[in-house]
Amino acid sequence: MKPHEPTRLTVVGGGSWATALVKIFSENNVSIRWWLRQQADADHIRKYHHNPSYLSDVQINPRKVRVCTSIRDAFRNSDYIVLAVPAAFIADALTGARSKDFEGKHVVSAIKGMIPERNQLVTDWVEEVYGVPAERICVIAGPCHAEEVALEKQSYLTIASSGPDCAGTVAQLLTCRFVQASPLDDIYGVEYSAVMKNIVALACGITHGLGYGDNFQAVLVSNAMQEIRRFVDTIYPKLRDLSASAYLGDLLVTAYSPFSRNRTFGSLIGRGYSVQSAQMEMNMIAEGYYAVKSIHEFNQQYQVPMPIIEAVYNILYEKVSPGAAMNRLKMLLK
Repeated sequence: MKPHEPTRLTVVGGGSWATALVKIFSENNVSIRWWLRQQADADHIRKYHHNPSYLSDVQINPRKVRVCTSIRDAFRNSDYIVLAVPAAFIADALTGARSKDFEGKHVVSAIKGMIPERNQLVTDWVEEVYGVPAERICVIAGPCHAEEVALEKQSYLTIASSGPDCAGTVAQLLTCRFVQASPLDDIYGVEYSAVMKNIVALACGITHGLGYGDNFQAVLVSNAMQEIRRFVDTIYPKLRDLSASAYLGDLLVTAYSPFSRNRTFGSLIGRGYSVQSAQMEMNMIAEGYYAVKSIHEFNQQYQVPMPIIEAVYNILYEKVSPGAAMNRLKMLLK
């Protein structure tokens, strides 16, 4: 590819984060194929240049973005495949795609979740199922809500990969007027932290729904950071600074922000909603709901003490009442 030619990207997903990423990438010299599941949404974007279902105020640049509903058509001639659908539905979204379709491409996971049933990180799943080399895979992390991207609020992203060239290039593609992106080599630490911060946000939402105050939530979040440290240091020992924005920053914004769907989901559970009712009320996916089961099961082989994670798991999957679970948890926090 000549230096002046646009970088060819495919974005997979039609939700708010996928829409935000299309907006960010469009700030740079790119050519985007945007895959959406719903034909009606694709037709609407072609005609009106905005997503009717998510972040509808974001204007889609028709000179840079081509929408489609065929996954193999979306992959054709692209250099980077950006995955931005919930982890629980990524296999379904990629139905029809073959290992050959990934050959020579880089894969960028913008998914902060794990593959249910397999209890596997998305990056590991892509490497195993589609044969993409690890050095060609990276993840997008950091405290960056899609809603604030739509408003062009200053935001920060971290691109983590075992391949420095992959992380550095994707960071450049995501850096624009209102986003600063930087590379990092701690892909597993970043990815597991991103998965776990969604579970912590659920816990914060549950306590909020139960009527706990800011004092308790501050203690909850600080203890949660210790749980994350114990877990990632056990499964992937590495010198890392967990106070960096890719770790602590992402945790804080997800735990406290009204834009956090995991916090919102947890708040509904704390107020007495069933899981099914809360999911229907939100009409969006809270990754933490699926992630807590995966982390709970994955941790059976490591036995890392994680009382906050276990409390959320017991509430959502063992049907322990939120009040009883949090009464037990509060005695364990310091």
